[in-house]
Amino acid sequence: MKKGILSILLVLAIACSAFWVTADQDMRRLALNLPTSTNVLFWTSEQRDAGFRALDRLPILSKSRVIEAGSDVYPLPNGTPLDVGVDVDAFMTSQHAAALVIVQDGKVRLEKYGLDFGPEGRWTSFSVAKSFTSTLVGAAIQDGYIKSIDDMVSDYIPDLKGSAYDNVTIRQLLTMTSGVAWNEDYADPESDVARFNSHTAEPGVDVTLSYMRQLPAEAEPGTKWVYKTGETNLIGVLASSAANKPLAEYLSEKIWKPFGMQQDATWLLGSTGHEISGCCVQAATRDYARFGLFMLAGGIAGGEQVLPDGWIEQATTKQVDIGRPGAAYGYQWWTLDDGAYIAQGIFGQGIFIDPKRQLVIASNGNWPQATDMQGGTQSKDRLAFYRQVQQAIDAETP
Repeated sequence: MKKGILSILLVLAIACSAFWVTADQDMRRLALNLPTSTNVLFWTSEQRDAGFRALDRLPILSKSRVIEAGSDVYPLPNGTPLDVGVDVDAFMTSQHAAALVIVQDGKVRLEKYGLDFGPEGRWTSFSVAKSFTSTLVGAAIQDGYIKSIDDMVSDYIPDLKGSAYDNVTIRQLLTMTSGVAWNEDYADPESDVARFNSHTAEPGVDVTLSYMRQLPAEAEPGTKWVYKTGETNLIGVLASSAANKPLAEYLSEKIWKPFGMQQDATWLLGSTGHEISGCCVQAATRDYARFGLFMLAGGIAGGEQVLPDGWIEQATTKQVDIGRPGAAYGYQWWTLDDGAYIAQGIFGQGIFIDPKRQLVIASNGNWPQATDMQGGTQSKDRLAFYRQVQQAIDAETP
């Protein structure tokens, strides 16, 4: 008996030693800070530091699908270093930032990394992926897979018939004005956003549809804005179903390969195999910046028009009031009154795009809390930094 136990312990010790010798720095960090919960919202800061750079390497949490890059890389040459006018290192420390890449007029004006992260690493996007998902709806319209955003969602997803979503249009999903009840409180373990990822799907039904079609209506469609991650997951199911291919494959085909992203990315999957489209793309920070350049270029990739005429203008300007001065919501983009717009995710992920200045700021991090609503001022401070960068660029022009 004792010999058997000793043999098992010896095998385990050898296996652990072999793992440690062959594992890269990120996997070692993950092993030392392995999350004990499957819900990212309630990880410790150390677990997030380790996990955000390796979510696609945690199959116990979620499987993933590769977003393949091509062989022709969109160049990002260095430009004149930008004097932002503030202590950038102090800003990154206060943001607990992993990466900051500022591209202006197609050139890298500033690039810094923290948290032992670097340009070759992939960091999770969280809700930055929402803007990717809505862009694929535009691509599906351009390709003829979706006729109009004024079509009913249930025309494309029959499993929603008879639910509160049966009378909701694609436009209302894109603008989060479905009127369906939802709780997006990241600090509440009983909120919809905390519970729906662990939902057990009904037999033969996608897990997102299974959860979302049970929700009640609380307002007439089109009359009330409420931020709902679950609805972006519905948009992903819709786009994937319409195009008849996985979102990761569609994103690779329409943008990632033809525009020239440098590295493969990944997209986490729900329990029934669809991408978690309200979240969870893992990509290099420079490739997040390249996505911003794709938007600035008018949605053209590889010489082909990926998005319909007028799509970017509609998607990135005010479609619905959200009750915040100077800000609004478009088609899964946060919009600002000066014409800039933002893809942003909890814990400090973001792509800021300013067409007037041909400016893209891509950043990743691990804030102490999901958003400022749970405490802290990181989101407010980041917006102030964006404004400071704009001022610094304006000051360069006589």
